[in-house]
Amino acid sequence: MSTAESEDALPAARPQRPRRHLLRRILLTLLTQYVIIATVVGLSVAATTHYVVTPKVIAQFEAIEAAFKRLPAL
Repeated sequence: MSTAESEDALPAARPQRPRRHLLRRILLTLLTQYVIIATVVGLSVAATTHYVVTPKVIAQFEAIEAAFKRLPAL
C-alpha cells in the first residue's frame, strides 16, 4: 500500500466544534440575565416613584395652589 492509500483508509476525524458556539451561548446567557435584571430594577424604580415620590410632589403642588388662593387679588 502506498502512503496515499493508507491516509484514505483512516476514518475522517470529526471536525472540532468551533469555540464560537460556546462563546455565543455564554454571551446569550449574560445578555438574558442583564435584560431580566434591568427589567426588575426598572419596575422597582417605577413602583417606588409611583407610590412614594408622586404623592409628595402632588402634595407640594396642592400646597402651592392653596398658597396662591390665599394671596390677595391684584
